[in-house]
Amino acid sequence: MKIKYLKIAISSLLIAIISACTDKLDLLPTNDITAETVYKTPLGYKQALAKVYSAFALTGNTGGTGSPDIPSQIISDEGNSDFLRLYWNLQELTTDEASWTWQNDAGVKGLKEMSWSAINPIINGIYYRAFFQITLCNDFIRQSSDANLSKRGITGTDAENIRKYRAEARFIRAYQYWALMDLFGNPPFVTENDAVGAILPKQIQRKDLFTYIETELKAIENDLVDPGQNEYPRAEKSAAWALLARLYLNAEVYAGTAKYTEAITYCNKIKAASFSLHPNYRELTLADNHLNKTENIFMIAYDATNTQNWGGTTYLAHGPAAVPGDISGTSGNWGGLRHTQNFVDLFPDETGNTDQRAQFYTVGQNRLMAELYKGTDGYSSNKYRNKTRTGAKAPHADPAGNWTDIDFPLFRLGEINLIYAEAVLRGGTGGDVATALTYINQLRTRAYGGKTTGNITASQLTLNFILDERGRELYYEAHRRTDLIRYKKFTTGAYLWAWKGGIANGRAVEDKYNLFPIPSNDLSSNPNLVQNQGY
Repeated sequence: MKIKYLKIAISSLLIAIISACTDKLDLLPTNDITAETVYKTPLGYKQALAKVYSAFALTGNTGGTGSPDIPSQIISDEGNSDFLRLYWNLQELTTDEASWTWQNDAGVKGLKEMSWSAINPIINGIYYRAFFQITLCNDFIRQSSDANLSKRGITGTDAENIRKYRAEARFIRAYQYWALMDLFGNPPFVTENDAVGAILPKQIQRKDLFTYIETELKAIENDLVDPGQNEYPRAEKSAAWALLARLYLNAEVYAGTAKYTEAITYCNKIKAASFSLHPNYRELTLADNHLNKTENIFMIAYDATNTQNWGGTTYLAHGPAAVPGDISGTSGNWGGLRHTQNFVDLFPDETGNTDQRAQFYTVGQNRLMAELYKGTDGYSSNKYRNKTRTGAKAPHADPAGNWTDIDFPLFRLGEINLIYAEAVLRGGTGGDVATALTYINQLRTRAYGGKTTGNITASQLTLNFILDERGRELYYEAHRRTDLIRYKKFTTGAYLWAWKGGIANGRAVEDKYNLFPIPSNDLSSNPNLVQNQGY
């Protein structure tokens, strides 16, 4: 069942060793549910692992910062406090792919205009949410050491299983540190080896954090379960390979050194593991997309019964402006998300009759985003639909139509095809242009309904083509900001889109906006931290 780990998390204890109310990082609980209670049995370990995973999809306490004090005002809107909505907003609302109508919603004003500050609630929210999950991971990793297993009399197969759980927690921690490195550059840094509640975390430099993430992923590679052998949607070896491939593709940005050969190496590992593209692109983001086992690599699982919040894929199905509920499979739209005309221009045919990835809703919508905060300016999207591939209701449909069953792809094979091709074009070895062209044309053949009419030639396979193709293939999957930064088009005048920099035709902005600022609350409470340049 696709949401097994979430059901475990919700039905189990709340793992109060982590979530007990406290303003300190990694402190012991203030009630009587302690580590010795929770981690007494193998089942307790699995329940604790479930909470680690479910932190991706649930809202609630976003505490657990890398610094010792957790402000109570992190974000007042619970629906805007889940990891995905926060992360997605920073990756998409800051680019050509998306705008949000309601400028009075906390943190929205300034994202599109690139005029945010260190007190922006969305920026602060993702920072604290990432550290919340890191804190959960640190505790699980600490409690699942060989010494603790031995002390609790857990041996044999049970101990081996928990060691695999431990590798999964290390992967999730590495992923969250990757997100913090990508967004903030130089975040605070804490692992399971730091004394509980006894330190003000030091800041790690981006280059050093890159090395840490790389080392962690390589260290756990052989401890993770083989592809296709774990409970869905738990992490497998392929998840670590995919994160390494993405890490290496962006190595020049993160660490100043190109590692395109290494990116190709890990793409090849995934390709050798019998993954294949799901044949229908429009089924990738439906309510039964957990069935797309050959393309899914690592997903956040959502369920209308067990993950009821206003973030996640509920946001991505409800959020697009004007889309009727009978199309989105929900109770209706929130009039919010819209594309700039610059993004629509990436597609040869906005109707989707040519390239089926163009899933625009245009009824009543103006193509031109003449006004940034006008709900009818800019086409909308129906990419996320809370229906099955047969058009039936979602597997765990909410009768009121409020919440969705759509799982979100943190990693899928389509991205790996694109990473391989870009890494080859940027000079990486271990791959070749002919194979890169094949991988791109696989994506385009699928996009064109199984026809080869959209296929390109080797002379058309350029870096700029890859950037555009990433826009077409991966839009609304939280990649765009990172891609534009890698191509030096995010802050510069090399590519302008509507309302970039706060004007209708777009303008270049200061390079400081390639990173988000460390939240002011953390700076004031932790003297070890230094703000990113320019803020």
